[in-house]
Amino acid sequence: MKTQVAIIGAGPSGLLLGQLLHRQGIDNVIVERRSGEYVLSRIRAGVLEQGMVDLLREAGVDQRMDEEGIPHDGFELVFDNRRVRVALDELTGGSKVMVYGQTEVTRDLMEARAAAGATTLYEAENVQPHNLDSDNPYLTFEHDGKTVRLECDYIAGCDGYHGVSRQAIPQERIKEFEKVYPFGWLGMLSDTPPVSDELIYARHERGFSLCSMRSATRSRYYLQVPLDEKVEDWSDERFWEELKRRLPDEVAAKLITGPSIEKSIAPLRSYVVEPMQYGRLFLVGDAAHIVPPTGAKGLNLAASDVNTLYRLMVKVYQEGRTDLIERYSQTCLKRIWKAERFSWWMTSMLHNFSDQEDFNSRMQLAELDYVTSSKAGMTTIAENYVGLPYESLE
Repeated sequence: MKTQVAIIGAGPSGLLLGQLLHRQGIDNVIVERRSGEYVLSRIRAGVLEQGMVDLLREAGVDQRMDEEGIPHDGFELVFDNRRVRVALDELTGGSKVMVYGQTEVTRDLMEARAAAGATTLYEAENVQPHNLDSDNPYLTFEHDGKTVRLECDYIAGCDGYHGVSRQAIPQERIKEFEKVYPFGWLGMLSDTPPVSDELIYARHERGFSLCSMRSATRSRYYLQVPLDEKVEDWSDERFWEELKRRLPDEVAAKLITGPSIEKSIAPLRSYVVEPMQYGRLFLVGDAAHIVPPTGAKGLNLAASDVNTLYRLMVKVYQEGRTDLIERYSQTCLKRIWKAERFSWWMTSMLHNFSDQEDFNSRMQLAELDYVTSSKAGMTTIAENYVGLPYESLE
């Protein structure tokens, strides 16, 4: 097999890149080790930055998002018995976010790719990149009982933190930066109306909580829990009771409870690898960076990587600008580190830490009091939350 761009991973970043490239006439093949059904079963993010919304529109997969997605022009911060609304549109000149689940984004992209007749090979085993530091890279893998060699010009590693792409880079050629947090998020999905029209981020002495949603009838809630907690120890009743304790009384009184659809615990970490490219291989999304979910940046950062690589490939194939290839990593990392900073800051300000002393707690409250009483502070939150502008290659 031959193609121009080989994409490893059929999650939203790989599918979005493939869709954008296809619309520009750039041939690509996506190779995914899981089944399509498995990819769609992953329940992840649901808050899309303005930049990602615009990119999905450019990819031509915006119809259902615009019909079913929920535009949000603000969210609430809750702390010290106070509720403060961050007016995103007012503070950013009109930018908003869109609440639309990652599963739905993935489904839309899958359907668009199938309609376009583009090639996606699911359940491909033993995927391995080769000859990365040459002009003739290729992939090998097993599919339908056959060994396949896929020759290409470039490889996009969109296969996540545990994927093969980053592991294919010699260890001495990359540097990893990591911070592991001493807690996780217990998330629960339920077919219940959201407790609020907007997201609520709550700091409480018992731990952080987040009230989010996927639609007008489906809610997503999170609780900060110790890393040694087990999902099976959290009945639905226990989850709802703990959530009510961490919310203001007037919010807890409006909480509609019901059976969970899914519960899971996700550890929190900040992680970046530099550089994000090696020869003809480009790392995209979770293959190169992880952020705590507090700032709603994970999926959105992957989209910004896709935007950079997509525009780079257009320059290469339509203008012959191969000189820009070496700028991919530097361009992406400028935005990534700003998003890492925001996610770390929000996490540090809103969570209880196991070694937290009274001094640190007072510092958190002072920080929240300052930023929410200052227009400059509120603007900083809003600008980062809706997403900073995408970096230019030139």
